[in-house]
Amino acid sequence: MTASSKPSLPDLLHAAVTAVGGAERPGQVAMAEAVADAIDTGSHLLVQAGTGTGKSLGYLVPALAHGERVVVATATLALQRQLVERDLPRTVDALHPQLRRRPEFAMLKGRSNYLCLHRLHEGVPQEEEEGLFDPFEAAAPSSKLGKDLLRLRDWADETETGDRDDLTPGVSDRAWSQVSVTSRECLGASKCAYGAECFAEAARERAKLAEVVVTNHALLAIDAIEGAPVLPGHEVLIVDEAHELVSRVTGVATGELTPGQVNRAVRRAAKLVDEKAADALQTAAESFERLMELALPGRLEEIPEDLGFCLMALRDAARTVITALGNTRDKSVQDEDAVRKQALASVENIHAVAERIVEGSEYDVVWYERHDRFGASLRVAPLSVSGLLREKLFNERSVVLTSATLKLGGDFNGVGASLGLAPEGVEGDDVPQWKGVDVGSPFDYPKQGILYVAQHLQQPGREGSRTDMLDELTELVEAAGGRTLGLFSSMRAAQAAAEELRGRLDVPILLQGEETLGELIRAFAADPRTCLFGTLSLWQGVDVPGASCQLVVMDRVPFPRPDDPLMSARQRAVEEGGGNGFMAVAATHAALLMAQGAGRLVRASGDRGVVAVLDPRLAKARYGSFLRASMPDFWYTTDRNQARRSLAAIDAQAKAEGR
Repeated sequence: MTASSKPSLPDLLHAAVTAVGGAERPGQVAMAEAVADAIDTGSHLLVQAGTGTGKSLGYLVPALAHGERVVVATATLALQRQLVERDLPRTVDALHPQLRRRPEFAMLKGRSNYLCLHRLHEGVPQEEEEGLFDPFEAAAPSSKLGKDLLRLRDWADETETGDRDDLTPGVSDRAWSQVSVTSRECLGASKCAYGAECFAEAARERAKLAEVVVTNHALLAIDAIEGAPVLPGHEVLIVDEAHELVSRVTGVATGELTPGQVNRAVRRAAKLVDEKAADALQTAAESFERLMELALPGRLEEIPEDLGFCLMALRDAARTVITALGNTRDKSVQDEDAVRKQALASVENIHAVAERIVEGSEYDVVWYERHDRFGASLRVAPLSVSGLLREKLFNERSVVLTSATLKLGGDFNGVGASLGLAPEGVEGDDVPQWKGVDVGSPFDYPKQGILYVAQHLQQPGREGSRTDMLDELTELVEAAGGRTLGLFSSMRAAQAAAEELRGRLDVPILLQGEETLGELIRAFAADPRTCLFGTLSLWQGVDVPGASCQLVVMDRVPFPRPDDPLMSARQRAVEEGGGNGFMAVAATHAALLMAQGAGRLVRASGDRGVVAVLDPRLAKARYGSFLRASMPDFWYTTDRNQARRSLAAIDAQAKAEGR
């Protein structure tokens, strides 16, 4: 094909948009051109594309047109599904006549997302008994676990992918753990009796042949951190929902030790190694458990002496056991390879985390956490993942990062810094070159929405009931006729508000945790009078257009908790470097959540409504303008009567239209 007959990007985009039944948006064209330019020049792009831009086509079309292999990493399951089941099949069909080829695409996730046939047929290596434990025999068929396992066994015969996310309705984590393995526990296809039929291996093979590989942020992080590549080689990486990337990478780079996990490792290894090695690990495990019973939550600036000795003992005993596991064979153990592999995975993890904490890098934060159900844990996480991302992410490929919220306080540099990027335009040898583009939104925010800040309320304190806030919330929900998504800074606040308003108002109020997220969202969307209350962190994927969601309420500015060990350590590190720690860490964290939360209101061009923030600091504090600049450009007011009148009018109009 000659250069002149190469199909133009606008033509390709038009064909793709028509195929998915959408409408072309100016922002989408601008985005596609910026993505094509970044891919052609091998540079990096941060692109903010508001809700309704159609951003998945804005990056898929130029990526497919370029013809190199592309990896798309997303944070939510919903978007992975949308890409693989809807956007990609239709786009590939639509572009085929002009591109004269039909690019293949595939989904790839971490190994524990796929059903393991070895586990399913051979059972789980069990610590207590000799040999293997068959969960199917042991679980009462009438119990929840028993029913889940029977369903999994039936599903295993009919599924083509073995992907947990294709099983609906889902099963509990406990049931899934009986039929899946982590990559460390896997025997490897060549050693496994079921290697030829393995679902995870099949997914990898499909990904090797595909031009577009859809994955999640967690697998992208594992690929970057662990050194052993799990993704096939690619020229272009597109990170969608990129505002989530730093927290996902931090999660993968966080190590944890708990007494339960250490005791499990002891039990798994005990019958495979000599008594002396097993006893040393057992003794170290017992002293670790005693220490953890006394552990108080909070950051450990210095490792206390007794914990240091205990971790060294754990590390050394684990190393001895790892060596012994490699040297001994025991024919009396049923399915020895699987038992050994599982034991090795458990002990190696303990060795790695204990060693990391003992070595005490200045770039790590160590803390104790206490959980009501699971007891105490010892955790270690990187102070920052920006160096890791700069080194591993922006190397040898063009990276496009996109989200509806990447500009905080008006520019991209804050998010850029968290990803390891120097401010836009800074030149240098090993400084990745990038540019930021905001393609706007097709919505008319000042006409479609109001941002109301209740500046007459008391400033929220650390604790205590906020009766004035609950009164204000009641009045607003009443004026709106229900139709409310309540985003709260803590689960406790959400529960208290739900309890209080259920007593005061005659509208149904759903509460996060009382049903699965999917069920709650369905019920919320189905009845306009229904309200849905939950925590801010979990509502980033809620997409309910129309009259069911005309009021989004945030109870307070969602700063990190002052006792959050990782956030406070990051804040202090910025201050020691001469920066403003509060703005760089706490305010940026709050801005991202508020931008995401406010983004729930207007999801379609006909949507109308109010975002109400029941925290006067958004109007009065110095940082208020930074937070407001990070949210959609709604019409702004602090007049409570205006807010109530607008909500009542929107409610009346929706009722008149029968919604």
